[in-house]
Amino acid sequence: MKRSSPIAVTLAFLGYVVMIVPILFVVATAFTDGDALTFPPEGVSLRWFEAAISYEPFTRALVSSLQLALISTVLALGIGIPATLAIMRGRLPGKSVVEGLFLSPLILPELVVGLALFQQFMIHLEMDNFRTLLIGHTAILLPYTVRVTGASLALADPALEDAARGLGASAWRSFWTVTLPVLRPGIISAALLSFVTSFNNVPISLLLQSRDFRTLPVTMLDYVQQNYTPIVAAMSTLLLAGTVVLAFAAERILGFARIFGGINR
Repeated sequence: MKRSSPIAVTLAFLGYVVMIVPILFVVATAFTDGDALTFPPEGVSLRWFEAAISYEPFTRALVSSLQLALISTVLALGIGIPATLAIMRGRLPGKSVVEGLFLSPLILPELVVGLALFQQFMIHLEMDNFRTLLIGHTAILLPYTVRVTGASLALADPALEDAARGLGASAWRSFWTVTLPVLRPGIISAALLSFVTSFNNVPISLLLQSRDFRTLPVTMLDYVQQNYTPIVAAMSTLLLAGTVVLAFAAERILGFARIFGGINR
């Protein structure tokens, strides 16, 4: 077995410290009994969690974020899955160009994407904020859908589909009985990853949301700019706990390592 170099181990450890320690500070602050964001916490209390759950702007924004994330995830899957099949199984001319087009939102800064959508859709086409925001979120989710479902498809043997067609199965029946079961773990993984990405998005939501439709991350950002109570830390801790539980359950059921391992193929 090849041993990792001490430098690589040290850098990896420092990377984990940089990522995890600030999160631990936020979680500890959420349990404070004090009235301000201070560390170490002034006593232990759950009152800020109760305040976060009952704070009406947060609850309204939570519903908006869930609605936006759910619809944009469904749209991204509806567009990305056929695109993945066309790229990896079809005879599509210029496959690399098409794949690069779907993956391009990973390269472009989200602020640039949001500004372009604002100028083209809201100013020139006079589209409302929600539909423009939905288009923006769907666009940034397409790379995850195409890449993750493509990883599942890369793990499948194309001969199984050919065998089904050779035995007389129609194209639809072959897809439903052979291809879809292979894609199912990737589809679920892509859906979870897309939902979390959309829910936590700030740059595009900050540019395109309206006064009547505000997402939770931007609402929390606005709150912390004007107030110093630990209510934001409590809400952040609740969202973190939900994300961790969701990721752990998905890993136990699907096995993200197995799915994402196909990305490198």
